[in-house]
Amino acid sequence: MAMGYREALASLREIDASAPPPAVADALAAPENRHLLEYVVEDPFGAHVFPGNESGYPTESFLDDLEAQLADTGPIHLWSYIPTCAYRCRFCQYPVVLLKGAPEVTEAKANQWVDWNIREARLWLARVPSLATAPVGEFNVFGGTPSLLPRDAIRRLLDFYRENFGFGPDTTIRFEGDPTTFAPDKLELLAELGCTKLSSGVQSFDDEVLRQCGREHTGELCVEFIRNAHAFGFDWVSIDLMYGLLDQTVDSVRRDLEIVLTERPTAVVCTKLHLKSYSDTRTGVAGVQPAAWQLPDYRDRLVRAGHRWPPLGEQYQMREILTEGLRAGGYTEHPTMYFARDGLGPEKWKSIMVDQDRQEAEVAIGLGGSSSCRASEAITDVNWKRYVEKVEAGRVPLGSATGFSGPAREARAIKMALSTLRPLDEGVHRRRFPGGSLFAEPWRGRFESLAVRGLVRMDEPGGRVELTPIGEVLVEAIINTELDAADPRAAAMP
Repeated sequence: MAMGYREALASLREIDASAPPPAVADALAAPENRHLLEYVVEDPFGAHVFPGNESGYPTESFLDDLEAQLADTGPIHLWSYIPTCAYRCRFCQYPVVLLKGAPEVTEAKANQWVDWNIREARLWLARVPSLATAPVGEFNVFGGTPSLLPRDAIRRLLDFYRENFGFGPDTTIRFEGDPTTFAPDKLELLAELGCTKLSSGVQSFDDEVLRQCGREHTGELCVEFIRNAHAFGFDWVSIDLMYGLLDQTVDSVRRDLEIVLTERPTAVVCTKLHLKSYSDTRTGVAGVQPAAWQLPDYRDRLVRAGHRWPPLGEQYQMREILTEGLRAGGYTEHPTMYFARDGLGPEKWKSIMVDQDRQEAEVAIGLGGSSSCRASEAITDVNWKRYVEKVEAGRVPLGSATGFSGPAREARAIKMALSTLRPLDEGVHRRRFPGGSLFAEPWRGRFESLAVRGLVRMDEPGGRVELTPIGEVLVEAIINTELDAADPRAAAMP
């Protein structure tokens, strides 16, 4: 399934004549950026997990690191992962558990996952005592499709977290779900329980594109969700859009943008279809079962049946249509590919983790959750049977952890800050890393190389390093190929 360099160049040059060539094309085609092109062909979403450089790190050591940081911390991001889904999308590689069968069966299964989530949360609280008092900036219930949960289960889950963690007057609560599950009665309940933010994986408003993805909703239902959420007075209504999907066209993405600008959701998250496994690079969390579209034979059968995968050139045209259209329509991008209405600031939970002056801890409770602190990061077991065995045995069900050496902590801080698309500040960096500097090695040479290639601008007198417009588009590739703590190839970049 891997694409060779010549094939990648050919795919980059294949564009839709109805739209201008993507601005990033020349940079990606330059020989000195070959590694960036090879990365973006099948890159996983590169700003989700920032793995450490010390593999085999003891999970108990991660919990100790977390306790040490939480003893004196700013507001953290806390999230609960509920893995239940009514069906599996053909692009999804996350750990999910399907709810199938009679209503009483699915309801019992959903309640069981809430039970396990709460039991796991109690184990975290016992093992990491400072977690009970650490201020929670934002609490997110992610999935999966947690909006599938019965009303009583939702109430039980939210009441537990509010009563046992450091929720305060500034804590925001966000709930994720499928457009079909956000019925008015569910929205009413969530508003009653203090949720002020909603997030939904719309993916596309094109019914045929949705059908090929295996989604069991229509574009009209997506619009209905946005309107209902606004009508119920939710402060933040966020939708996810994907580009590069099977049979998706540049024109289809234009229509998606038109609907967004008409309906005015508070925020829009745009994501390229990624088929490389997250487990290959650990930049995301993959379950035990690959997505259907990750299987080469399945993809080939679709092509033989007359379907079409958008080439890389069209994918960047789609991205450009979305990014330029959203900016012109009154949205600000921060972090990469997360757009919020102008003046509202960034996504709060992402800002807590990646903004250069914050970068606080993230604690994830549930199957396949991703947790991190400044010294290390860990992923909860993605195999549901092992996960349950550990919870039932009274152990925090972490599956793996990686640690950060001193240089790796500095590298991680820079990479996360760059993902915000905001200039790096030398003063903030020096305060975080005494003796370090953005304008001294090992960073000067790397930034100078990026500057020569037109991807960053260096302002040493002003103490700033910032991405150029082309660098912003390629930021995920840059931070995942050129800015590791000790990457000989990165050090040798032209």
